[in-house]
Amino acid sequence: MSDSPARDPMVIFMPSGKRGRIASGTTVLDAARQLGVDLDSVCGGRGICSKCQVSPSFGDFQKLGIRSTPEALSEWNKVEARYDEKRGLKEGRRLGCQAQIRADVVLDVPPESQVHRQVVRKRAEARQIIMDPATRLYYVEVAEPDMHEPSGDLERLERALTQQWGLAHVKGDLRLVQMLQPALRQGNWKVTCAVYHGAGLGEARIMQVWPGYYEGSIYGLAIDLGSTTIAGHLCDLQSGEVLASSGLMNPQIRFGEDLMSRVSYSMMNPGGDAEMTSAVRQALNTLIQQIAAEARVDPGLILEAVFVANPVMHHLLLGIDPVELGQAPFALATASSMSIWAKEIGLEMHPDARIYVLPCIAGHVGADAAAVALSEAPNQSDDLMLVVDVGTNAEILLGDRNKVLACSSPTGPAFEGAQISSGQRAAPGAIERVEIDPVTKEPRFRVIGCELWSDEPGFAEATRATGITGICGSGIIEVIAEMRLAGLVDPGGLIGSAEQTGTPRCVPEGRTHAYLLHDASATGGPKIMVTQGDVRAIQLAKSALYAGARLLMDQLGVDTVDRVVLAGAFGAHISPKHAMVLGMIPDCDIEKVTSAGNAAGTGARIALLNSAARREVESLVTRIHKVETAIEPRFQEHFVAANAIPHATDPYPKMTSTLVLPVVSFNAASGGGEGGRRRRRRA
Repeated sequence: MSDSPARDPMVIFMPSGKRGRIASGTTVLDAARQLGVDLDSVCGGRGICSKCQVSPSFGDFQKLGIRSTPEALSEWNKVEARYDEKRGLKEGRRLGCQAQIRADVVLDVPPESQVHRQVVRKRAEARQIIMDPATRLYYVEVAEPDMHEPSGDLERLERALTQQWGLAHVKGDLRLVQMLQPALRQGNWKVTCAVYHGAGLGEARIMQVWPGYYEGSIYGLAIDLGSTTIAGHLCDLQSGEVLASSGLMNPQIRFGEDLMSRVSYSMMNPGGDAEMTSAVRQALNTLIQQIAAEARVDPGLILEAVFVANPVMHHLLLGIDPVELGQAPFALATASSMSIWAKEIGLEMHPDARIYVLPCIAGHVGADAAAVALSEAPNQSDDLMLVVDVGTNAEILLGDRNKVLACSSPTGPAFEGAQISSGQRAAPGAIERVEIDPVTKEPRFRVIGCELWSDEPGFAEATRATGITGICGSGIIEVIAEMRLAGLVDPGGLIGSAEQTGTPRCVPEGRTHAYLLHDASATGGPKIMVTQGDVRAIQLAKSALYAGARLLMDQLGVDTVDRVVLAGAFGAHISPKHAMVLGMIPDCDIEKVTSAGNAAGTGARIALLNSAARREVESLVTRIHKVETAIEPRFQEHFVAANAIPHATDPYPKMTSTLVLPVVSFNAASGGGEGGRRRRRRA
């Protein structure tokens, strides 16, 4: 304990536990800076922003070795009283820039007062993100012009930022100079600046200036640019809050549904790459306007964006012809991260907005896979972890803290509802969950936008506004897996006839059969079928997924994995049980199969809100070993075996210990059932 007046007061900050002796009369904010404590301040200690709030704790802290009393801090002053009157301070809170230290004290820094506060993301991508954005707000007081010491307003602003905030080498450009003089005079020589820090504090650029203390915020976008869908998240760069999320279909689909068809379009059509670049940039501007309107934010206040994308989309976004990615050795124009101006790629945001594009890993394993690695961190796992980012081009990571492998597998767009007869994107009215009674063969389902199942009272009324419009990616996975569990589909993927399956829902369709999931044709609605072509499309997609994962397991010399993480735009909605029944992933304890939602989008948000994460991912990609599926001879072998549901040779012992798969065969050669007389042609 220290009560001696000869010694400076002991100050202990919680929850960091940082402590030290501080001269009496020092403000709490200055004490925090001296001790390296994470205490926020935009206004630089002038009692304007209130971000430096602390909660003093009083009593005997024997474990800490001090006694803290109310007299340890100076009394409330006029600044605190005025702030409390106008905006309100929580009971017991003090402004760190106003409260002075008088004696030993314990101070708690609440999460909202921490510069690098942790933001917990909701939904499937739940995440603790340390707030450390590259673009921040700073309030400064600028010296007025003096005839005896002539200097420009910009130079005095730069000097004020250096002196008051320690921002070395801070610079402004012509656009800033054009707005600076009115702002300084309107704010009585006090302004708030938005400063972009680039690769660190040694490279700082003033992007915007507001007169006086700016009450608003600044914003950033995290964008996952996928082959089929584009997903964006608008974030507050001060709080980390996701203000709005939105998405749209990638208009490049009209040039080809998969990546190689787009590369082919570029090869076969002069200027084709420029067409696709223009299309995706127009779509991005539509998304920016859409997401800003949803959040009621001026697009001009979006100062940053982070992009993740597969290599082909990465190149087309940046205006680079992807032709080299269509042929061995699949050379990238650049694998490094890039920092560019938004206006360089025609994006309509703040005039000086900066774009950060995550690095690619190699070949066909792009920045989206790097973002997944950042988000899910297999390199920090003690268990052998398989991460599958399910999409048109699936990125697969396998490894632990010793080694991480990566590959890309061409699954096609079937998992996202494309190439499916009644397929659609995930939107209100789309079937997303399906169960089929194994005895009656009757289905029940749920649609996006309604919590009721189709056989529950009130379902028709609840879905009248949206209707039942189609089936999305998670729905098609579940319905085919349920058809296998109910004996409607055999291991080879054939749909049985009504006679073979015992249900009139299996109807003839040409030389094959289809399963009638929902029929609203009597009321002018759609007839939603699962056709033989749908099953084949899913078989091809899931076979590519499994083969890629199995190839990485071969490289590590393992036959099993400890856990599986399903990621992707609809990763949060894929049922682990149904993914296992289909054989999308290797056998694993079902409780060890989890969903991570859009992990690539989460990685983009991490990089947007934490500039140190950008350095982390740039280092991480150099340590991930790329496996090229296109030149691995065993890929085709694994692909063919994986065509069966769940698999031709893998018995899936862990799955079959809890689930029973009916032994059925609808091939003519099998002689099974009356319908066996009709020969089925395999698609």
